[in-house]
Amino acid sequence: MIQTGLKNYSRTILIISSLLASVMLFACGGDDLDTNSQSTNKKSSEITIDGSSTVFPVTQAVAEEFRKEQPGVQIPVGISGTGGGFKRFIVGETDISNASRAIKPEEVEEAGSNGIKFIELRVAWDGISVVTSKSNNFVDCLRTEELKHIWDAGSTVDNWNQVRSDFPDKKIRLYGPDTDSGTFDYFTDEINGEEDRSRSDYTASADDNTLVQGIAGDGGSIGYFGYAYYVENSDKLKLLAVDSGSGCISPDTTTINDGTYSPLSRPMFIYANTSSIDRPEVKDFLEFFMNEGGALAEEVGYVALSDEDYQFNIELINAE
Repeated sequence: MIQTGLKNYSRTILIISSLLASVMLFACGGDDLDTNSQSTNKKSSEITIDGSSTVFPVTQAVAEEFRKEQPGVQIPVGISGTGGGFKRFIVGETDISNASRAIKPEEVEEAGSNGIKFIELRVAWDGISVVTSKSNNFVDCLRTEELKHIWDAGSTVDNWNQVRSDFPDKKIRLYGPDTDSGTFDYFTDEINGEEDRSRSDYTASADDNTLVQGIAGDGGSIGYFGYAYYVENSDKLKLLAVDSGSGCISPDTTTINDGTYSPLSRPMFIYANTSSIDRPEVKDFLEFFMNEGGALAEEVGYVALSDEDYQFNIELINAE
């Protein structure tokens, strides 16, 4: 009986020892699996950007050049419009917001209530371009009051001969940015006298490339968007000069920079969340933007700021 008990006791000890060894082996293997899993699933650093479709070409060009130096940093750049970008930025969803207008007081207030602090950085100059189809052979310049007659809230203009009596009897069709766009805000303010004051019966899109396609294929078209999109598509579009009282002026790098293309010259911005600037990759990106963004802005059709302006921005970044 005693021998039987001892045998059973020894067998129990052996089983327990085997189980403990298995648990330890699994634990060690689990650590290896966990390490491998973390290594496999480890994500690259990411800088999230959204906002203006007008500022998009500049920021996208900067992002592409920056990733050549830091390929481990992912930089998705969205185009939900200036207003749409600010909606995300002021609740902390993005690190940087592209904007073709300055942030509004109510947006600043909401950002503050959400604990979001930020810096404003001007990055280039733009001239909102008024364009039509290449097939249009009767209009080269429009007065600002004619633009208002076409675009003002309540306007019923639907034929070119309603704009000017010597224009042909031809249906006019309108194309422009949607109401989340900073370009829409700026144009309506400068031309119609009040932000958001615009007729609504036009083809609206947040995608400027969609507007380009529509305008280019429509002989009765007229529309507006940022200068870079005209430059990129100048083979498809006809650029119209604008007369605000000093004669017909077309947007180009000179007239946009010196302000003679009035009233549709404007600065473009990026806004950076100050808490994001604490991350080295975001700070590096912003400094890279200020060092390289001027040349890249001109490559995509905008007008660079002065070297002093970009240096001032770098000082703002480093002050955070």
